[in-house]
Amino acid sequence: MRILFVGDIVGSPGRAVLGKVLPHLERRYARFDFVVVNCENAASGRGMTDKVMEELFELGVDGMTSGNHIWDKNIFYPALASEPRVLRPANYPPGSPGAGYTILERSGQKLGLLNLQGRTFMSPLDCPFRAADAALAELAKDEAAPLLPILVDFHAEATSEKKAMGLYLDGRVSAIVGTHTHVQTADDQILPGGSAYISDVGMTGGHGGVIGVCYEPVLSRFITCTPAKLDVCNVEPRINAVIIDIDDASGRAVDIVRINEPVPLDLS
Repeated sequence: MRILFVGDIVGSPGRAVLGKVLPHLERRYARFDFVVVNCENAASGRGMTDKVMEELFELGVDGMTSGNHIWDKNIFYPALASEPRVLRPANYPPGSPGAGYTILERSGQKLGLLNLQGRTFMSPLDCPFRAADAALAELAKDEAAPLLPILVDFHAEATSEKKAMGLYLDGRVSAIVGTHTHVQTADDQILPGGSAYISDVGMTGGHGGVIGVCYEPVLSRFITCTPAKLDVCNVEPRINAVIIDIDDASGRAVDIVRINEPVPLDLS
């Protein structure tokens, strides 16, 4: 099984990048059995909408993970509650709209997908480690278990917490990929137990500003300590993603490849 996971898509530039580059990547790498993206910033740089969700599905996305910004547009809550292919972190309190894990199906294949959120330097949510245990126990009830490949998006700030989660889940899932910081890390690896790992996949969108937004208001906020409206950056469009190959017989990862490439677009 070959999975493409695309790091945090930021606004319309990120969606444009995905739409342009995905067909080229599919030709270059022969195929993707599943395409998964982090969508929490896909609508105007913060949150999601039904329209953007449908646009991403039409581009060929099979499943979407998210994080703390999935709540920024409450008009999306009904879709989040009803669309099982779009996840919010599993360790939000009971009663939160949506689900934190699911099983994607495509062409007779299945992929378990689990979304978690960290607590270090972030909101004090339920324990992501215990939430992972509970979700994996539920996913193990599927008829394809125990060879069900499982991809985990751990949306967290601290690399220490991300690596701890990677080692905690090593050998129990096929891959643990980090999101949230919008900065791709260079620690892609196969952990000792056979799980693919990277601390942060990065972001897909305009890299010419500050983590996806124009830099001028960011500088103003840092220098003056006063609020400023943040606009999505459309300069230096680039895709950040990883490709993960999983052995069908064991469910273990055999390779993880980082993608960090400019994508020429006319975004003027």
